[in-house]
Amino acid sequence: MSRIQPVELARAYLLLNHGPTVLVTSAHGEASNVMAAAWAMPLDFSPPKMLVVVDKSTYTRELIEASGEFALCIPSRAQAQATLRVGSHSGRGHDKFQASGLSTFPASRIGAPLVSGCLAWLECRVVPEPHNQQAYDLFIGEVVAAWAEAEVFSENRWHFPDDERRSVHYVAGGSFFATGAAFNVSSPE
Repeated sequence: MSRIQPVELARAYLLLNHGPTVLVTSAHGEASNVMAAAWAMPLDFSPPKMLVVVDKSTYTRELIEASGEFALCIPSRAQAQATLRVGSHSGRGHDKFQASGLSTFPASRIGAPLVSGCLAWLECRVVPEPHNQQAYDLFIGEVVAAWAEAEVFSENRWHFPDDERRSVHYVAGGSFFATGAAFNVSSPE
């Protein structure tokens, strides 16, 4: 049984600092959408901010621009097929959540839904930077809430209990890497 716990906002960057592929969710009015993004990363600590690239041709982008918010959901290896599907097809005219088999639950602070079964979630409000958004498709989101599955992220550390619950990294052409085993190196004296 999964248990979702809050992640301290000052530590939210730890959810993305290992570079996983994310599912970007957005909503405006009655419309919602999801897409995969391989280019997302932490930007700042206080207030916590994340960066994500969202192409101007996407339906997700349209909803983000209309609502001023989005969520970054960190999928597991078990969700790789659905991640590829939502990253390869448009959501205009049909429900990508339903088509990919992804279910959602409500976010706590934003209107965009969160994807069930993910490892962690970051609820973000857009920090308007029109030049970056138009020139580079780059969105800055201030994290207003962060969550993680307790079995995979606790005490500010990732610990993947099995292969299916590892984060994934998209390479290209349908290929992913799963996050590997952690190891520590002591600092030189």
